[in-house]
Amino acid sequence: MSGRAELVKSVARLVDLPPEARPEIALVGRSNVGKSSLINALAGQKNLARTSSTPGKTRLLHFYRFDRYDLVDLPGYGYAQVSKAMRRAFGELVEGYLKDRRTLKLILHLIDIRHPPTADDRLMREWMTYHALPQLVVATKADKLSRGRALAAARRVADTLKLTPEEGPVIFSAVSGEGKDELFRRIAAAVGSAARA
Repeated sequence: MSGRAELVKSVARLVDLPPEARPEIALVGRSNVGKSSLINALAGQKNLARTSSTPGKTRLLHFYRFDRYDLVDLPGYGYAQVSKAMRRAFGELVEGYLKDRRTLKLILHLIDIRHPPTADDRLMREWMTYHALPQLVVATKADKLSRGRALAAARRVADTLKLTPEEGPVIFSAVSGEGKDELFRRIAAAVGSAARA
């Protein structure tokens, strides 16, 4: 299902969003949670999304075209080095996209499995739940923990964020590929239901 993916557009303003023509899967999470690595893993390409050692560098909405859907990488939250004015602008861009995008079928909410969900993670979860947005938590960087610790950490994430079984978390590693097939399955289900709707 991955096929050959490509970056088709990057936007800084809502008015520049592409037409609502294809199902979209959005990625949200802290700036250093591994969104670029996840995109590259799903695409099976090493450098489709550029990883950065500087958290908060992604300040645009990036649209990556896959076979049956577009994957949309949103600016990371929790970046301390960005001015309040820029944070507000990012917030308006992200909230406007998530609330009003009719072709948005699923939000992948990435959480670093090595740490308890942060206050920002909890706020993001509460905001998406309040707006009844379809979401799936992905617990990233699972290769950094033993299997037993990863399972315990995933349970902690589920309990802290009050997730239903359908909302995750999916334990994921861009290094080992763990969770990749499950993500493809969940994305296919969201895109497939969109096609039937």
